[in-house]
Amino acid sequence: MNRKLMVALGLAGVFALAVTGCASAAPKASGPVTITYSNFISNAGNEKNLDKIVAAFEKKNPNITVTVKTLPYDSYGTALQTDLAAGTPADVFDINGPSSYGPLQANGVLAELKAVPSAKYNKALLDSYATDGKQYALPTSFSDVVLYYNKDLFDKAGLKYPTSSWTWKDETAAAQKLTNKAAGVWGDHQPVTYNEYYKALVQNGASFLSKNGKKAAFNTPAGIEAAKWLVGKSGTTMPTVADGQGTADFDTNLFKAGKLAMLHTGIWVFGSFADTPANWDIAVEPGNTTTASAVFSNGIGVSATSKHPAEAQKWAEFMSSSDEEVSVRLDAGWELPTISDTAKLNSYLTKGKPANRQAVFDAAKKIAPAPSIGDNQSAMQDAITGELVEAQAGRESVEQALTNAEKKINTLLAG
Repeated sequence: MNRKLMVALGLAGVFALAVTGCASAAPKASGPVTITYSNFISNAGNEKNLDKIVAAFEKKNPNITVTVKTLPYDSYGTALQTDLAAGTPADVFDINGPSSYGPLQANGVLAELKAVPSAKYNKALLDSYATDGKQYALPTSFSDVVLYYNKDLFDKAGLKYPTSSWTWKDETAAAQKLTNKAAGVWGDHQPVTYNEYYKALVQNGASFLSKNGKKAAFNTPAGIEAAKWLVGKSGTTMPTVADGQGTADFDTNLFKAGKLAMLHTGIWVFGSFADTPANWDIAVEPGNTTTASAVFSNGIGVSATSKHPAEAQKWAEFMSSSDEEVSVRLDAGWELPTISDTAKLNSYLTKGKPANRQAVFDAAKKIAPAPSIGDNQSAMQDAITGELVEAQAGRESVEQALTNAEKKINTLLAG
């Protein structure tokens, strides 16, 4: 998954880019043009799939040649930072999600994209790469988190399956009835982590950071309620840390063994459940005051210093929304395209388990945006996860855990 690396771009002061936004006004080349594309998304198995998309683009645009540089995911952020600092970035380059997009855009690294065919894209995903109403990058692929459920366990308990209209209250009621500790069966599982907490906040009408992003905003009644929603599952409808909760693959193994009725996790585990004997499906995760899903995406942007911005944007649009790109992705199972036309996604929707694959796209309609604070991102995530786990273990109250986390995160924000 190309999700968890937050590119630590200490760009302010490194780039004195007087070219911000100016590259878009450069004249269009009249002859053959070569543009460079730096990426991590095709690394480790999808290089040939990217070659197919490049070949299709060059066939349609014989005056444009795309030179590809594929880098390992783990070193991509450092390589991009080095290229940008040296003033030698590729014409087009991958962006590791909205959290990495923010610093890039703020420091003038990205050219504004003009006349983007916005109707082609999932609006929520497209908007996550825009600033002040202007588009600076495009989403290329996405995955998200949904609610898995074991139909056999629901049938045995005489319960109706989860629906898109479910709330936290519905999930809790079902989980309580499905939990049978004597039989080793648990009703629910949701990681007690930063990633789940910021999402739960949005589902409860709250926010992780203040509007200006300079202070923690979660230590409120709504934030406390969201934390209790997560922490309160432990030992009641979800295994405890002592049981193994939180260790690698614990939740997926429990689900595959038929001992877990509901599971909050990403669509990237579809494959690992392919041979699971249980009858299972998915639904959009319930919310409290609203629904909101954790959606992870990759993006693509045009360098503000590109000498061929029109041709570079043409490639960026092709790589993110063309029929050829969509076809290659779906055939290869190479993450999901970010297009709005669901008719073109039919081969994915009818691929087999889970039956309700439409929930994957429904979940992406309402995104819980991940908070971003730059260089201290990892420390922020560790702070909130650590305190929530303390509350889960019973060593702190939820209120004390959030107070402690608030102090830690405000210190990070002030630094």
